[in-house]
Amino acid sequence: MLARTLLGRRLSAFASADAGMSTVEYAVGTIAAAAFGAVLYTVVSGDSIPDALGGIIEQALNTSV
Repeated sequence: MLARTLLGRRLSAFASADAGMSTVEYAVGTIAAAAFGAVLYTVVSGDSIPDALGGIIEQALNTSV
C-alpha cells in the first residue's frame, strides 16, 4: 500500500512539472513556420526563380519531338 502511494505521488509530481510544455511547443512551431514562410517568400519573389521557371517553360515549349 505504501509503494502505491509513493508511486502515485511521483506520477503526480512528474505530470505537473510539464504543465505548460505543449503551449511552448506550439509557439515555437508557429514561429519556425512563419520564419520558413518568410525565407521561402524572399527566395521565390527574387528575380532568379521567375527567370529560371520561365526558361524551363520556354525550353519545354520549344522542344521538337
